[in-house]
Amino acid sequence: MSEGGQAPAGTGLVRSLTLTHAVLYGVGVTIGAGIYVLVGVAAGKSGMHAPLAFLAAAIAMGFTAASFAELGTRMPVSASEAAYVEAAFHRKWLSLGMGLLVVLTATVSGATISSGSAGYVAIFVDLPASSIIACVVLLMGAVACLATTQSIAVAGLMTLVEVGGLLVIIAVGFANGATEVERIPEMIPSLGDSTAWFAVGGTTLIAVFAFVGFEHIVNVAEELENPSRTLPRALFLTLAITAVLYGLVVWTAVTAMPPEDLAKSSAPLAAVYERLTGQPPHFMSVIAIVATLNGVVVHMIMIARVLYGLSHQGMLPAPLARVNPVTRTPLAATAVAVSAILGLSLFVPLEGLAAWAARGTLLIFAGINLALINIKRRGAPASDGVFHCPAPIAYMGLILTMLLLILDLF
Repeated sequence: MSEGGQAPAGTGLVRSLTLTHAVLYGVGVTIGAGIYVLVGVAAGKSGMHAPLAFLAAAIAMGFTAASFAELGTRMPVSASEAAYVEAAFHRKWLSLGMGLLVVLTATVSGATISSGSAGYVAIFVDLPASSIIACVVLLMGAVACLATTQSIAVAGLMTLVEVGGLLVIIAVGFANGATEVERIPEMIPSLGDSTAWFAVGGTTLIAVFAFVGFEHIVNVAEELENPSRTLPRALFLTLAITAVLYGLVVWTAVTAMPPEDLAKSSAPLAAVYERLTGQPPHFMSVIAIVATLNGVVVHMIMIARVLYGLSHQGMLPAPLARVNPVTRTPLAATAVAVSAILGLSLFVPLEGLAAWAARGTLLIFAGINLALINIKRRGAPASDGVFHCPAPIAYMGLILTMLLLILDLF
């Protein structure tokens, strides 16, 4: 598959996804269930300044999003990261390694979300955790096997429910008085408060992990109706929507409850909802279940597309590139994705693996920025309609990503 190329008509994936599909997919895979826990962690580290860290993380991710936007419009294919590395360095082993790293990090993330779903579902269903996990993974696997527009439409509906839960938190927070607006100056530390600024820096690293996922949009680029226009818009809209939601939710939380109380809660947003409304937190538990289900299915879709793309590029066995003539989706690749998530979530201890998956994602970001830098250094021409990311932006994306990886060591 060449730069900007497509599979022969009738044999590959179908360009059927609109900007709305892409944004719903991007927001769904980015928000996930993580924010329902990270609010407490962030509040514990930097208190009233936590929203600032989430906004800083969004800006940092924006540089890498620009690199993804140019590469994604140069090469709108599945297994995008592997294709970018191949175009930049012409090393099959390096391209395959990048593709498998994407698959591995997504599989760990999907398995972690699947395992996390058991606790929420168990509130309503009296079943062993392993049975709940198996049911969740197999049910979402069935959804992932549908036609792409159908599976992403289901994921999109769950995304709307998930986002709706966050909007409820924001709405009830602002409905409880004007204090949230009046206290905005408390968000920004004084310039001389080095302790607070260092805390914000540490929280930014945590917040970056809450934005991981927006980049997965490039792996459905081969199914976008007009990738040169849709892909950049979807990437930046996903980041912007997520940043606004995160900032408002975190600010609502730290103004509703003392940050130290949020840090101690295992379900901080449920605690905030209970504090603001006086009602039991079951509503937020249902939202969290939807968030976990959504997180599982969007990861399955993405993993399947990466495996399909790697196979189509000749790096993995050919059967993974077969597309079902009815659903026009790669069912063999989807089956591998479902099996990998199910096996990992049931039989492998996941403690600590999620953090390594996040570090792997930062390593992928560094590789993508480096790939674009090398392509630009060689003067490789871009076809008409390709999004232009200036070289300094790619360098800044690389520097910020490496800085975050270094900070993570301390």
